[in-house]
Amino acid sequence: MKQRRDFVKLAGLAGLVAASGRSIEAAATVPLAGVDGDRRDWCAWAAKLAGPLLTALAERRLKQVMPVEGHPSSKDRPQYTHLEGLGRLLAGLAPWLELGEDATPEGRERARWAALARAGIEAATDPASPDFLNFSRGRQPLVDAAFLAQALLRAPTQLWARLEPRVQAQVIAALVSSRPIPAGENNWKLFATTVEVFLQRAGVARDEARLFEGIRKHRDWYVGDGMYSDGPEFHWDYYNAFVIQPMLVEALDVVGGEAAEWSALREKARERLTRYAAIQERSIAPDGTYPVIGRSIAYRCGAFQGLALAAWRHQLPKEVSPGQARVALTRVIRRTLEAPGTFDAKGWLRIGLAGHQPGLGEAYISTGSLYLCSFALLPLGLPPGDAFWTQAAAKTTWEKAWGGEDLPVDKAIKSPR
Repeated sequence: MKQRRDFVKLAGLAGLVAASGRSIEAAATVPLAGVDGDRRDWCAWAAKLAGPLLTALAERRLKQVMPVEGHPSSKDRPQYTHLEGLGRLLAGLAPWLELGEDATPEGRERARWAALARAGIEAATDPASPDFLNFSRGRQPLVDAAFLAQALLRAPTQLWARLEPRVQAQVIAALVSSRPIPAGENNWKLFATTVEVFLQRAGVARDEARLFEGIRKHRDWYVGDGMYSDGPEFHWDYYNAFVIQPMLVEALDVVGGEAAEWSALREKARERLTRYAAIQERSIAPDGTYPVIGRSIAYRCGAFQGLALAAWRHQLPKEVSPGQARVALTRVIRRTLEAPGTFDAKGWLRIGLAGHQPGLGEAYISTGSLYLCSFALLPLGLPPGDAFWTQAAAKTTWEKAWGGEDLPVDKAIKSPR
């Protein structure tokens, strides 16, 4: 009986794509009629990223069709790359999906992607599925269990509450299975924190040590002016955006009210995010380029999750208007996702920053890793009437300063540990 229900469900999901007469690969590239301006482009980018991965996983054939590009020295990436792709893609698109269905063309598309995402989560966590993903073997699964948990925290209605109880139980079991994986002495502490924060939200007894260690460590690893070190030593890279600031702020959203010390840290972390967003906005050139510094450059525009998160949360610095943030993010997304060679012929991401540059991929980078670029799309979670979308395009700080405009000086924040 269960097999018949699964067949009917998958047939219906396949119909979501087939009804429009589009192939799986082409389904993601048709622009939304009736959606205007930058938001139309952002929706198209979201759909292009989601199309091949979510459709294949919903049909339980992701492992069959997803290519695995990686460093020649890394032979183990096929056992990790599929969960990497799912967790990272959904963590970026979750705020958009959480807006839910409405009568607009975009609202109907959101509902379609959300349905595919829920089917994909079911396929990924069902031990009987050919696409049952690895949450516990090796160390990498802790990272992407956390990104999936982050997605569920960001879309509590569309990606969690609407799952059947059986599927919710599967998700919980999968995330709990990641607990034995040790968290390294760096940003990985926050992966364990994020898994525990979600499990608490899902009604599971939390592991106190794993949850609070990441928060305590990063409280102590704050180095000043809105920046944290990635472990005991500071690194010039984008891990404050990829992991540290978002996961710390969002964990404190949940547990910050439990004690005075966490409440105080929550306010400091939010202030630091705003400062970091100011730094990020000033780092984007008018052509959408930015400094190529540090590791994981192949995550492309995901390097600007700090600015994107601040925009989505309405925590931009006072000197950066919503329209200004939209301009900066649109440019960096376009510069990285529209570069020739970014996608293969079937719509899968390829390693690189501005096109296909496999030399920019570290040994831990593979096809699934690259979907962290979706984090730049967090402001899609703001409705079309929000100022982020309705304000006129505004000059970025870079343009104002180098165009000769008189500006106030930039100032560091005083935010002690």
